[in-house]
Amino acid sequence: MRLIAKFELASRNKYELQGLLREAFNALAASETNSYQRRNALASIENIQNEIHSRW
Repeated sequence: MRLIAKFELASRNKYELQGLLREAFNALAASETNSYQRRNALASIENIQNEIHSRW
C-alpha cells in the first residue's frame, strides 16, 4: 500500500475517508510483519483517523 498523505485527505468527504480507512485496514491485515506495506498502512490509518477526528 502507498502512504496516504494528510494533504491528499483534506479534499475528501466523510464517505471517501471511511472507504480509505477500510482499504488501509485491509492492507494492514494482509501485510507481513515489519514490511514497508505494513508501515505505510499504519501511517495511513493514523493520518485518516486524524483527519476524521479533526473534522467531526
